[in-house]
Amino acid sequence: MSVPIDPNKSPATAFDPTAVDQAFTRTSPYGTHAEPTYSGALSFLRRRYTKDLTGVDVAVVGVPFDLATTNRPGTRLGPRAIRAASASLAWCAPYAWDFDPCERLNVIDWGDTHFDHGRPERVPDALRETFRTFASAGVAALALGGDHFISYPILQALHETHGPLALIHFDAHSDTWEDHDERVDHGTMFWHAARTGIVDVAHSIQIGMRTLNPEDHGYRVLDARWLHAHGADACIAAIHERVGERKCYVSFDIDFLDPAFAPGTGTPVVGGFSTHDALRLIRGLAGLNIVGMDVVEVSPPYDHSELTALAGASIAQELLAAYASRFPDRG
Repeated sequence: MSVPIDPNKSPATAFDPTAVDQAFTRTSPYGTHAEPTYSGALSFLRRRYTKDLTGVDVAVVGVPFDLATTNRPGTRLGPRAIRAASASLAWCAPYAWDFDPCERLNVIDWGDTHFDHGRPERVPDALRETFRTFASAGVAALALGGDHFISYPILQALHETHGPLALIHFDAHSDTWEDHDERVDHGTMFWHAARTGIVDVAHSIQIGMRTLNPEDHGYRVLDARWLHAHGADACIAAIHERVGERKCYVSFDIDFLDPAFAPGTGTPVVGGFSTHDALRLIRGLAGLNIVGMDVVEVSPPYDHSELTALAGASIAQELLAAYASRFPDRG
């Protein structure tokens, strides 16, 4: 097991090559160990980089795709920025939980999906193929976007193994505007998911919307006005009532947050929520039967002081804890 360097040791005895670059040097997949936040290989939460899924519980996967955005691009750089920001979180467990998810779970950083940016029509196939690999191996995937379109081919892949999934969707936009069958767009994919039965809309819920869409397509929509009026506890209760014990997928668009907390995104909408609100809501997902997760729409070119990337990394870490809450006997 790797341990942090003891600053009280002399320079001659302080050298420990396994205390840094834990993305490559860690000797156990479990545990949380400190290394300097300003250096080293920037895997997500310093987890090991590997393509080997043997014994893995959760694979963190970057999806650097932003060709479906309708406003400002740049989310192709989101996975890299989230990984870098996560270095400041990797030295300890998330503070609001009574366990360390990295003690309960074998979490790896699988790296990024590969596709040919010059053949955008083939991207959905590439994503489906990648996430089919995780589902067939019984490994949950935490995807780091990338624009929000990526959720659709991921859901398609998971549907092949799990059947229709309950969707828990945090966003400023409903992403259910009607579309043509073959279009690739980050504002229409949950309409496609509802239309094709990939998600079970009768047990799915959307939270935080503050852009106009008169159609709900069967989803329960708790818009921004509702959430501001009723608060996090009522929202958490509504999520659990809607989803129950069904297998579910959690999709978190960073523009759920108000631009004051997440300026680095493609389609910011004012009147949103704080990072405190978001973390409280994610913690409220404890106990749900989560089979997949994503954090999307972090766009570093529009970020300031890595605020948005840090928010994305923090939400992703909390999602790992929410997933790990289903396994209290581990760790």
